[in-house]
Amino acid sequence: MPDAETALLLARLQFAFTVSFHFIFPAFSIGLASYLAVLEGLWLKTGKTVYLTLFKYWLKIFAIAFAMGVVSGIVMSYQFGTNWSVFSDKAGPIIGPLMAYEVLTAFFLEAGFLGVMLFGLERVGKKLHFLATLMVAAGTAMSAFWILSVNSWMQTPSGWAVNAAGQFVPAGSWIDIIFNPSFPYRLVHTVIAAYLTTALVVGGVGAWHLLKARRGRATSAAGSGASAAAGSPDPAGRDQGARTMFSMAMWMAALVAPVQIFVGDLHGLNTYEHQPIKVLAMEGHFEASPDGAPLILFGIPDDDAETIHAAVKIPKLSSLILEHDPDAPMPGLKMVPKEDRPPVGIVFWSFRVMVGLGFLMLALGLWSVWARMRGRLYEWPLLHRFAILMGPAGFVAVIAGWITTEVGRQPWVIYHLLRTRDAVSPIATPGVTGSLIAFVIVYFTVFAAGTIYILKLMAKPPREGEPAPAKAPIRTAGITPASSMSRSGIEPRPDRAEGAE
Repeated sequence: MPDAETALLLARLQFAFTVSFHFIFPAFSIGLASYLAVLEGLWLKTGKTVYLTLFKYWLKIFAIAFAMGVVSGIVMSYQFGTNWSVFSDKAGPIIGPLMAYEVLTAFFLEAGFLGVMLFGLERVGKKLHFLATLMVAAGTAMSAFWILSVNSWMQTPSGWAVNAAGQFVPAGSWIDIIFNPSFPYRLVHTVIAAYLTTALVVGGVGAWHLLKARRGRATSAAGSGASAAAGSPDPAGRDQGARTMFSMAMWMAALVAPVQIFVGDLHGLNTYEHQPIKVLAMEGHFEASPDGAPLILFGIPDDDAETIHAAVKIPKLSSLILEHDPDAPMPGLKMVPKEDRPPVGIVFWSFRVMVGLGFLMLALGLWSVWARMRGRLYEWPLLHRFAILMGPAGFVAVIAGWITTEVGRQPWVIYHLLRTRDAVSPIATPGVTGSLIAFVIVYFTVFAAGTIYILKLMAKPPREGEPAPAKAPIRTAGITPASSMSRSGIEPRPDRAEGAE
């Protein structure tokens, strides 16, 4: 392989590696920020301690996930200058302002209120703290808005022109650039995926603690010779936090998973309209189907032979899904030059992983509804084990969806306008190799440590009186605010006690 081709491959692998790590944390923090806002709102409305307990419990986890998302995102921005300088030069007049809007709106909003959200629960009024939580949740959603607008423009560019320097520049209204043809579908699909990802994590943690509580009661009953059946409800309500989080997560899965499948179908139809080659690779259609295309459930794609070996098909179903007509003709990848096709094997299987996990999420939600109707939502170990198994499924699904989207766009970095090989920096293979190895080592060390710490926090059940994230007292020469006021004859006001308005 020529040195330039090797450098290009390594640059693509480096960006794929870093963005895969990064995508995990925003997918979690977007949903978790909204979940924290719901918990705090329910606490303020009902006064129930369990909501405050869960808020403090998940707030610590959010702080770590948010920090790792910010750190991993910074690295990606540098790669635009080091590895993809040609892309930055050509697309900068459009991409640059959109990225700046994300910083000026979303990031500033998050940064401005994050400190109050993390450390202000006992220092500011309840309403002000709730406002801070809402602003952080809004900031994470706004960040998704701008980032997805950038990515969607690269998929379905609109509102552009080329200047004398060969750069893509706005032509007319920025509305056409921001709200490009695929953006609304991509935004809704991704945000719902973030909510489902968070719901599955919360549900998995709740199920884990329900199983632990059940085993604990069984052990206690056996040791004391009690006649109560093992796994009977806990009269002390010690697992109330686990019950509440599991119930809320299962409602989310049951209500949102069907919506996500519907939105995904609309997104697929939009992709077929604007990026038909990507959809043909997802479906594995090398051959044209003049009388209706089958849906290939499984098979072994072969790019060289241009076929799907051992294909399991449902006749005419692909045409029915994409054209709403079982007899509608569909083109095949053989009609497209090989140099303009994405690697079918990767796109074919990543799409099936995403869709398969989506239907498993639907199954979990429907099972929880059945269990709830039978009064066994908290006492059905098989359901709880399935929820634990599905805990990381959201992360796998969003990564698989990202792979489908980005690899399916190849060989273009800006669809049908700029090829990936023409967007890379003029760098040598040793430089990219060294930075890629460094990223792999650092990422697996730092982010593995952070992930392990998050799992340790999740392993502990939520308890009443759950502490908020650690905060350092304000000290001046060893004097705390309380001792300073006492020595000056000023007593702390009682209305600033914990929970005061």
